[in-house]
Amino acid sequence: MAVNLRAETLTFLRTAWGRAYPRVVGMQREKSWMLFDVFLPLLQVAAYVYIYRAIGAPPEFTGFVVLGGAMTAYWMNILWSMASQLYWEKETGNLELFIIAPTSRMAILLGMAVGGIFATTIRALGVLLAGILVFRVPMAPTSVPALIGVFLLTLVALYGMGMLMASLFLLWGRQAWHIANLFQEPVFLVSGFYFPVRALGFLVALGASIVPITLGLDAMRQLLYPQMMEGFRFLPVGVELGALAVLGVGFLFFAHRALRFFENLARREGRLTLRGQ
Repeated sequence: MAVNLRAETLTFLRTAWGRAYPRVVGMQREKSWMLFDVFLPLLQVAAYVYIYRAIGAPPEFTGFVVLGGAMTAYWMNILWSMASQLYWEKETGNLELFIIAPTSRMAILLGMAVGGIFATTIRALGVLLAGILVFRVPMAPTSVPALIGVFLLTLVALYGMGMLMASLFLLWGRQAWHIANLFQEPVFLVSGFYFPVRALGFLVALGASIVPITLGLDAMRQLLYPQMMEGFRFLPVGVELGALAVLGVGFLFFAHRALRFFENLARREGRLTLRGQ
């Protein structure tokens, strides 16, 4: 029993590393991509920064924008490198290999998530540092450990959501591309990437909290700008941390169930989508 458990664990870890490796190493082979990944999002951040400065908003709002601009990299990675990935693998003929491979499909998604986090964090740090240096953003966290904890818990919940979306997008077939496009811009708005989400109203913010980055951004802003966020906070940091933990566990659980569903669908009916696409 112990030998089998050790072998299964080793296979799981090797599978995760095998899927993470291309994303970790691949970004080193096209260094020009990193320039575009940092420079182009910075242009959008600059637009909001100059709007806030033109209307005489407090300098903390520049920090809201720069932090939100850095976090957009993770949402884009979720949509195009997590949620759509299994569908693209199906289109290129690789998904069948994933299905018959003697390993866990959750390990495959975990490797995709770990590799995506590594690559995207470098890009997000580039946007954040460039924003701080160019716009001289004031940042003075009240608690660095708490800020790191919120950030990590946000990533766990967010990539758990990405794992679930990967399975659902696969089941929806050809509609995956359109759904990814549909989710891109509206989430930028309702999740408060460039302004405190409470400005949209409590009920809208509550609905937007299904996307973990909504709660994560609000909590990180409270830790970075406690005085300014006093009148704009959505929920206390402790409540948001608890909600992120629940979302993370829930998304991972449902992602596992969704993977089992399409595996059974493939074995029983010989297809991987709900409509046989």
